[in-house]
Order: sequence, then C-alpha cells, then structure tokens
Amino acid sequence: MDIQNAQKAVDAWINQHGVRYFNELTNMAQLTEEVGEVARIIARRYGEQSEKESDKDKDLGEELADVLFVVLCLANQTGIDLQEAFDKKLDLKAKRDHDRHQQNEKLK
Repeated sequence: MDIQNAQKAVDAWINQHGVRYFNELTNMAQLTEEVGEVARIIARRYGEQSEKESDKDKDLGEELADVLFVVLCLANQTGIDLQEAFDKKLDLKAKRDHDRHQQNEKLK
C-alpha cells in the first residue's frame, strides 16, 4: 500500500469506526506517547537497559504502526499529501546527502 492509499484507509477507518479525528493537539500528544513506546522497546531490547518481563511481549512493529497511524491522521486533518511530501523529501535527501554519507569516515 502506498502512502496515499494509507491516508485514505485511515480516513475510511475514522469515518467508519471513530466519531471524528481527535484535534491536532490531541493527536500530537498521542504521537509523542506512541513514539515513547517505540523508544522504550528499542532502549530495552537493543540498548543497554535490561528488558522488563512485562515488556518482552511488546511488538515493535505494532508500536511503529501506531506511530504511522497517528502521523497519517495528522496529515489528513492538516491537508498534507504525505506521498507527495515524502517523495520530495526523499529526492532532496538523495541530492543533498549522497556525497556527504559516502565520504563519512564514521560509516566505513
């Protein structure tokens, strides 16, 4: 599924199952919460913190999907075509960062 269709799918879900979109500020707070859950898993599973027993069944993919869902909500409610924005950003990064990363001694 491309980003444009993902935005449509989220909008359809909101219209079928939700009452309405949460306002932008609420969604921003929710996004922060979801990113925090991703950070917790990463810190404990891949970082130096020990993983608590209660965190061992947490699904990183599910938490990343939660982040994506809220990002798509924010894009929808603010009128952003995220596919277009992402394509532009990827093109910019390819042009701007290609040589920079190729010459980065830290990455060799």
